[in-house]
Amino acid sequence: MHQKGSTSDQCECSGGSGARDVEAKSQTAPRFAAVVRRRARTVRRRLLVLALVCALQQFLPLRAVSSEMRSVRLSKDGQAFALDGQISPFVPWGFNYDHDEQGRLLEDYWEGEWAKVEEDFREMKELGANVVRIHLQFARFMQKPDTPNDAALDRLVRLTKLAERLNLYLDVTGLGCYHKKDVPVWYDELSEKDRWDAQARFWEVIAKRCAESPAIFCYDLMNEPVVPGGRRKSGEWLGPPFAGKYFVQFITLDQADRPRPTIARQWIQHLAAAIRKHDTRHLITVGLVSWSLDRPGLTSGFVPEEIVGELDFLSVHLYPEKSEVEKAISTLKGFAIGKPVVIEEMFPLKCSVSELERFVDESRAVAAGWLGFYWGRTPDECRQSKKLADALMLGWLELFQKGAKTSAFPGREEHQVFRFVTSVMYFRMNPLVEKPG
Repeated sequence: MHQKGSTSDQCECSGGSGARDVEAKSQTAPRFAAVVRRRARTVRRRLLVLALVCALQQFLPLRAVSSEMRSVRLSKDGQAFALDGQISPFVPWGFNYDHDEQGRLLEDYWEGEWAKVEEDFREMKELGANVVRIHLQFARFMQKPDTPNDAALDRLVRLTKLAERLNLYLDVTGLGCYHKKDVPVWYDELSEKDRWDAQARFWEVIAKRCAESPAIFCYDLMNEPVVPGGRRKSGEWLGPPFAGKYFVQFITLDQADRPRPTIARQWIQHLAAAIRKHDTRHLITVGLVSWSLDRPGLTSGFVPEEIVGELDFLSVHLYPEKSEVEKAISTLKGFAIGKPVVIEEMFPLKCSVSELERFVDESRAVAAGWLGFYWGRTPDECRQSKKLADALMLGWLELFQKGAKTSAFPGREEHQVFRFVTSVMYFRMNPLVEKPG
């Protein structure tokens, strides 16, 4: 029989105390680790919130901070477009609004039927456009070589205000002579120098009125200008008509001993200088025919390599032909010489809608923007019509709407970034939620 306080009892008591200490420590360690993990999760969450804020500030400043319309500029690398204060690309996706469903030019009805203009612009916006190309006629804006039409200029300013309200950007194309009957006799009788001066005056007054508007995407000096090889007859400034309209225009009647690209470059310099007197911000381009490349066969004289230094970006009009999408892409690549390229005109005129869709898809590696056509008839109106032209337009408009939903369309990148960052935050902050497969 052991006595109380014996050595064996002391050892037993000492052993029990040590076991309890070990047990306490074993319970404390997991609790401490859990606290560390909770604090680590808190830090991660705060970092994710900070990352989200930074991402939104970079990609969504226009939508998250202000509804103010921002001007379009070249991206930092000079290969695309962006809006002031944003780093995500701005991708022109829109329409040529060159005439209405009756073939009337904009200036034919914008005085008496302004409600129609507003309706057409809203329809283009609803279809997914962010750029509208308007075609201004020289005769409607210039009463004499140096005298502008103030009423027409006022109407243009009103159009820019409409574009600002709808957040639509304008490709302002000028010097049109689409209806030959409207071209003043005095204009056709001018010498080359005087005609260039009158054209420069046109652009000077346009730029002065539009300089402060953020809705101006660019000034397109002329639709499809050409330098002739050799000499043309006096007064023959226009090319052959297409569907009753004269879209091609010569900038001289006599090449003389001058290289054609030199004439083109000097003409661009003269008109661009007139614009820059009042507007140093908005972009300048010129609408080139696809046969402007320095290749065998028909050429316009506006060789891209020779004129690109005078322009902010290149615009080309490309209509793929049946079974020749590869050829159209090859032509497009000829305009990719260091500055953005906008396909300023395209339409399933000579190919199927599916071929045009393929052309658009394959051109994304080269082009920075795309413009088709809208003539005042909505898809629903086209569906109700039995005219072949409306069926063709319907196919195009459906393709346009489909393109407006692709990742290449402006705004989609921002939306995708937002969804990605917020989904990452959600699953990081809710680890027990099952992630979708």
